[in-house]
Amino acid sequence: MVQTIKYSIFKSGSKINKKYLIKDMNNDLLEDINKKEVSSKVYFQTDSICIYNDDFLKIDYIKDNSIDLIVTSPPYNVDIHYNAYNDKISYYDYLIFTRKWLAKCFRLAKNDGRFCLNIPLDKNKGGQQSVYADITTIAKQVGWKYHSTIIWNEQNISRRTAWGSWLSARAPYVIAPVEVILVLYKKYWRKENFGKSDITKEEFVEWTNGVWTFSGESRTKVGHPAPFPIELPRRCIKLFSYVGDTILDPFLGSGSTLIASVKTDRKGIGIEIDKNYCKIAKQRLIREAGINQLNFNKLIIKNING
Repeated sequence: MVQTIKYSIFKSGSKINKKYLIKDMNNDLLEDINKKEVSSKVYFQTDSICIYNDDFLKIDYIKDNSIDLIVTSPPYNVDIHYNAYNDKISYYDYLIFTRKWLAKCFRLAKNDGRFCLNIPLDKNKGGQQSVYADITTIAKQVGWKYHSTIIWNEQNISRRTAWGSWLSARAPYVIAPVEVILVLYKKYWRKENFGKSDITKEEFVEWTNGVWTFSGESRTKVGHPAPFPIELPRRCIKLFSYVGDTILDPFLGSGSTLIASVKTDRKGIGIEIDKNYCKIAKQRLIREAGINQLNFNKLIIKNING
């Protein structure tokens, strides 16, 4: 008997979920699914993680109120040379873009869902802007509630090249060599249900101190222009979610969030608009997290909410 298993984070009315993926499907049954739609969106998948090669603002196949924790680092609008995104738009347009994806994240999160957002404190390139303050304000306007801010000390002051007026009071630049992790929640900070936490006493004591010190990731090593280290999502995931929870990264990039999800026994969803970066994320998952892709002809899609 053929068994159908619904992947419950999918909206029942979305294109991908018009037909359910089934166990041991034969070629005739496979034709009943919109194979083109599935293959064009799902870049890589196992029983616990999935990479979608798609535009986060356009996706319609993840159910509202289904995500436990969002961890991401969006484009900073500092003219980083991404392949499929213009990182040099006006600051006004950047904030409009930010409002749109923050609102979408808000809809997808559960009522007790949390959000760890890695962003710059401010920026000087293209004019001084209070990025952290502006994004925090927008996040609260779309419905997110503020919990706290973690300072990430990357210790990268040696990479600094902009000084303004050198050795002069005329127009010096003051640049803090840190980034922040903005911690938000949707409706309830206290989790509505009990679950299994895997954080150690030492980790809990260290990580609840709101200054985290660890190095950034090498662009050359990863092959991405703006990667963040696995340590960042690993800490966020262990501190703010239960084992088995569903983690979302709407700007997956090189895949650090999904690697951390696999290593901490969480379920992970990554959305990435650039196919080349999807490839990098897939390679890193195989190499660094030790996972392999399931055969789609014998795929069992499990209920991601348990």
